[in-house]
Amino acid sequence: MRVVCIGAGYVGSVTGTALAANHHHTTIIDVNEEKIERLSRGKSPIYEPGMETLLPSLVGRSLFATTSYAPAAEAEVIFIAVGTPSNSDGSADLRYIRQTAEQIGKHLSREHFTVIAMKSTVPVGTGQWVTNLLAEASGLTPEHDFTVVSNPEFLREGFALEDVFFPDRIVIGSTHPQALSTMRQLYQGVLERSGYEEICRHFSFSYDLAAPRPEYFETDTRSAELIKYASNAFLAVKISYINEIARLCEAIGGNVLDVAAGMGLDSRIGPKFLQVSSGWSGSCFPKDTAELLSASQKANSELMVVKAAVASNEKMHQYVVEKLGRRLNNLSGKQIGILGLTFKPDTDDARRTQASYIIRKLLEEGARVLVHDPQGMNMFCELNPDLQITYCTDPLQVGKGSDAMLLLTHWDIYQEIDWLRLAGVMRQPYLLDTRNFLDASRLQTSGFHYEGLGMAAQDSPSLGVIGI
Repeated sequence: MRVVCIGAGYVGSVTGTALAANHHHTTIIDVNEEKIERLSRGKSPIYEPGMETLLPSLVGRSLFATTSYAPAAEAEVIFIAVGTPSNSDGSADLRYIRQTAEQIGKHLSREHFTVIAMKSTVPVGTGQWVTNLLAEASGLTPEHDFTVVSNPEFLREGFALEDVFFPDRIVIGSTHPQALSTMRQLYQGVLERSGYEEICRHFSFSYDLAAPRPEYFETDTRSAELIKYASNAFLAVKISYINEIARLCEAIGGNVLDVAAGMGLDSRIGPKFLQVSSGWSGSCFPKDTAELLSASQKANSELMVVKAAVASNEKMHQYVVEKLGRRLNNLSGKQIGILGLTFKPDTDDARRTQASYIIRKLLEEGARVLVHDPQGMNMFCELNPDLQITYCTDPLQVGKGSDAMLLLTHWDIYQEIDWLRLAGVMRQPYLLDTRNFLDASRLQTSGFHYEGLGMAAQDSPSLGVIGI
């Protein structure tokens, strides 16, 4: 099929690459000339494992990139995968959706039926709004010449190629028979895993090709739009809950790792998203929970659980700063080394991360901050130009003269640090591991005072039986 993806960001570039690998003639369109130039050379515009090895085999054969919307005139399916940042009130900013829809409308063809598939995470009702924009810009008749369907993405940065080739589910929101038929044809290669042996050779990890096939779920457009928001909000609630349990463990005694493991053994709960952190962050959870909460309030049906999860998450960010301050007595004049700026490992995405909040608070308390991240420093610096911090190219530089180290992102390379050497260059060899990721015994042997989150101090007095 002839496919166009509008947007060369995390969703558009990965989606377009996967469609091309599945033998669709795919063109990625973006106004950013630098991204298009990289794609045209077989280079990924984002850091995502597997992209750099997969792209060169596709560019010029089944994958193309351009800043022109001309290919939209011939496309059978056009994906919209542009950003939807938050407004000040938490609602989604749809300016890029509008601009994209107007450009698509100018290039829609009367010669064939076109499906416009919404990959961007958008508020309920956006499909109808985009339909109106397309009709106005094109002069064509909705549902006769074109239709808009919802096809939300469920990609995890760092595992995006895995998720696009081996998804748990594919959700299509439409009641238009021709659109439903077109989307089934488009995803046939994913559902049948045709040619996957060749595709998998380009990955640095292996797949079980006999694993269960994805669920293909069709519903109406508005329900599909809501599924993405409802899913992300639920996961945010789950993370906020285990982080609250971690704080409770520190207050009354207990090990959150064991508590989470015991909870996860219940098939109704499961072990996923029960990992403690300094709070959820990134490009999706903050904006998606904000939009869903804003929409619920406007509809006089406020999602109180989501509202509480947002407040709890902000508390977790602050809790980390307070815990560090208690350990050092105060933060004024102290030097703090930060390991990790991205919201998770294996991505360069530093948008709205826990690091941006925590570092800002540390600076407000009078601390000096040094930071390191293997992939995210450039983006973090671009997004936070006002933060007066020192960027280091080596994790050891972060510790030199520091009073404490704070691990925020659990990159594998941080397990390989020469901790004995690092302890020797610090003013105080203390490390707060907000992911409970590192080997505590190894750090303690190296001379560190190591603390995680959700584990009561070993030398704390017995608290007796709670409630008695």
